[in-house]
Amino acid sequence: MSTFDEQKSPNERIPDKLIQELERDTHAKLNIEQLTRITAMVREYQGNIKSHLTQQQAKKSSWADRIADRIAVFGGSWTFIVLFALFLVSWMLLNLTRFAYDKPPFILLNLILSCISAFQAPVILMSQNRQANRDKQEAILDFAINYRAEQENMEMKELLERMDQRLERMEREIFHR
Repeated sequence: MSTFDEQKSPNERIPDKLIQELERDTHAKLNIEQLTRITAMVREYQGNIKSHLTQQQAKKSSWADRIADRIAVFGGSWTFIVLFALFLVSWMLLNLTRFAYDKPPFILLNLILSCISAFQAPVILMSQNRQANRDKQEAILDFAINYRAEQENMEMKELLERMDQRLERMEREIFHR
């Protein structure tokens, strides 16, 4: 007997006639090993789709796009926040001493901050737009995979219903003898 049959109690085991009937029907030849293999194939297919999508995105990205992505990653990190805070504090402390070159109200510092903001904001927005496009493509692929899985589930349901009808018919034949 197969491992599927061994997992069932003796009362739940499928009669030999049903197994023979299913072996004759090419649509009903699905066992646990095949289902496991199909599941693994779907997982591998999904992984291949995502890696393919990443490769396509990398091919489409220019060097400027990659730089923008790196700037966005760094600009949105705690490392940037801590380093920038240290820079600001250092600037202010230095300019409160007698070596000051930008006395309060720190007009040169304000100019530097404005320039950084003027360049950093559009770069981050460009990176976010590319990420949104990537997310949209992944959502479309996920929808396609889910739609196909739903179709396969419906086919499996129809197959199980046919098997159930055959089983009921065989039980009627067996018990009415």
